[in-house]
Amino acid sequence: MNKMHAKSTILVVDDEPAGREVLYGLLTVDGYAVALAQNGTEALEKARATTPDLILLDVMMPDIDGFEVCRQLRKNPELAEVPIIMLTALDDRDSLLEGIEAGADDFISKPFDRQELRARVRTITRLNRFRRLLTERNKFQWVIDHADDGYIIIDNSGEIQYANRQARAYLNLPTNPDTPITEPFQTIVKKQFRREPKAAWGTKKILSPVPNDAESPRYLVRPETATAHAFWLQVDFLPTSSTPMARPTDWVIRLRDVTTKMLLQRDMWQFQAMIAHKLRAPIVPVIATADLLATEVDSFSKEEIAMLTQRALNGINRLRETVEDIVRFTDITQSVPISGLNGLPSAQIEPMLAALGTALDIDNISFSGNGSATDTTIAIPPETLNTILRELLLNAKKFHPEQTPQIDVSVAATDTAVTITVADDGVTLSPEQLKHIWTPYYQGEKFFTGEAGGIGLGLPMVASLVWSINGDCRAYNRTPAPGVVIELQLPIRKHHGGRFNG
Repeated sequence: MNKMHAKSTILVVDDEPAGREVLYGLLTVDGYAVALAQNGTEALEKARATTPDLILLDVMMPDIDGFEVCRQLRKNPELAEVPIIMLTALDDRDSLLEGIEAGADDFISKPFDRQELRARVRTITRLNRFRRLLTERNKFQWVIDHADDGYIIIDNSGEIQYANRQARAYLNLPTNPDTPITEPFQTIVKKQFRREPKAAWGTKKILSPVPNDAESPRYLVRPETATAHAFWLQVDFLPTSSTPMARPTDWVIRLRDVTTKMLLQRDMWQFQAMIAHKLRAPIVPVIATADLLATEVDSFSKEEIAMLTQRALNGINRLRETVEDIVRFTDITQSVPISGLNGLPSAQIEPMLAALGTALDIDNISFSGNGSATDTTIAIPPETLNTILRELLLNAKKFHPEQTPQIDVSVAATDTAVTITVADDGVTLSPEQLKHIWTPYYQGEKFFTGEAGGIGLGLPMVASLVWSINGDCRAYNRTPAPGVVIELQLPIRKHHGGRFNG
């Protein structure tokens, strides 16, 4: 059975039972689905109910003749494009003209030749099927052109075959869809964005590794400037079967703006880290003092008890102030930019590490830096670098077998960047963990960061902060000793004419 025929429905309209039976038998043998109507009124009802691919319409009928049925069908928006073949015993010129004016597509004279009728039906149903496919394609293209996400179709060489309105806006392509795009997709994005994580992006025109790798989402990041936040696009690959506009050899790419999501996640992480630090500090002396008074109160004098009580009260007051600060913090609607005109003098890194080591109870932190590194301003606020270093130190401590890591921090500078290297002597990571270590929201990352309540999202968020200021991240195992080395490459600020420039 012909598959095209099996999908085609034909409405046969004839007031004579014998005529309907002949056409029914002839068409069903060829694999068509056939609906029958015995007069004009029923024909209009059946047409609205079935939306047929073709109507075989007898002209001479008692209630409403075929000409009027044809005119009414053409007035119905849902049926106006359905092909109509008129079956008529009238062969005069005026009848043919009236049928054409009513909207008929073709005429077959009664008595008809069966082979001729079958050939006419086969040709018209095929053309109508193509017309419907074209209509669906046009509808699909209209939806895609007006979508909030960007959609691109590229071929195996990476050349862009189609880009919708939003994709052209995201990639700064010509707004006129008829203007050819002369550069391949990878070349275009390389000029405007950082492609992260790097392991998920290939160096060729086409992308590698295999698309749709759920564990390796791809992002395009336009780094933050002094006047604008970083801009994030999530890049997803869709099966070519999902769109009628693509060929089997094409790749369909969706570009989704996830900037708000990434900024909210970053702010949540920083908020959680701040809460964890600020709440622990005043609680520790309160608990220690209360425990001491509960177990040793008889051994203290009144003066000592008063002193200890005052210490606990000071801690409670600090805790109250902290809670009030947190409440005020939740009212902030404008997130603080990662970068800005005021950066961090690299000379502050060593005292920052010392303070973090004391706060985190890490004794073995060494620091080294060349002369140029200590006289450089990094394009990152102190609070943000403090949060990043805190996360790296916490990781080193948490995953050291005895929670007593030896951490070696070095700082080196060039004319354009400062490299901060944090090496520990704890665990060694597997190739799979190293592959996904910077991937935002990768579930396996908790085995490295030990995602704990109140701490945050770990190294993926560190990466998002660094990438957003046009920095870079590297992670590799320490050799020959066990442990992990994290390298952060951060851009510097150059002082020109009383202001800093990146």
